[in-house]
Amino acid sequence: MKIQIELDERCQQTEIIIRCAQLNEEVTRMQKQLQEIASMQEEISFFKENTEYFVKLSAVLFFETDGREVHAHTAAEVYRTPRRLYELEKILPACFMRVSKSTILNLRQIYALDRTLSAVCTVSFSNTHKQVFVSRRYYPALRHRLEERRSSV
Repeated sequence: MKIQIELDERCQQTEIIIRCAQLNEEVTRMQKQLQEIASMQEEISFFKENTEYFVKLSAVLFFETDGREVHAHTAAEVYRTPRRLYELEKILPACFMRVSKSTILNLRQIYALDRTLSAVCTVSFSNTHKQVFVSRRYYPALRHRLEERRSSV
């Protein structure tokens, strides 16, 4: 594989082109990873009282519902979003996953999984006390997605 970077001062937006003889699994995996990296740099707007904040998706640990409101959690802050969880599922990159009826988490932010006797799993995140619970229904899919991520790196 050959990697080449070309500098062009006229370029308005960074563009990545993959040239290959055939579309295979490796090329497809690279394309998905590049798309995911790009989408994690996108900013999404959240609210806190009357102020609108623009936060990179990569900083979001998880989304959760609290009654009728949906909150986005970063390591230090909690923001409100007008979107519902089902709407977020459609627009978030593949590294976000629903893990219960009320929670979508960022797979890239997981620090530890703690499995309890009741088969419920607790997810911990780095540099914060925040945790979320994974329901029994979603736990096998979470393990599968984490294994996929590990094997694709």
